[in-house]
Amino acid sequence: MSFATSSANLSVAVTVRRSRIDGYGVFATDAVLAAVRIGALTGEPVTVAEGRRRVVGRQRIMLVEISDSRAIDATRSEDALRFTNHSCRPNAQISLAQGSIEFVALRDIAPGEEITVDYGATHHEGRLACRCAQSGCLGWL
Repeated sequence: MSFATSSANLSVAVTVRRSRIDGYGVFATDAVLAAVRIGALTGEPVTVAEGRRRVVGRQRIMLVEISDSRAIDATRSEDALRFTNHSCRPNAQISLAQGSIEFVALRDIAPGEEITVDYGATHHEGRLACRCAQSGCLGWL
């Protein structure tokens, strides 16, 4: 699966393919410089209560809470960034701005490198093993 730079939500070209971390991942097609906007995650706007209801019993979710009451469910989105995996030593971060979920490079990212973010607090509440295999990995999400 490839997603071109012409996408309105992506600022850089990415490819979605199998990841050594988990399932599918998002990989930079070209070099990405530190502080560059990678793109924005899109999905269905839902209430936090509805989002939390939807994730009950599911291992793989694609939900970002953007406020105490609003969330974006990217489960059915065709957005490549929904496949961004967690890492305890990420190369990108999620930035929430005016209800938009932006992905921004924390450091230079090489062509072919998987783009990762730190998920922070998750619905797994420390019960899901982290698979990032990075030095200093916390071991759990």
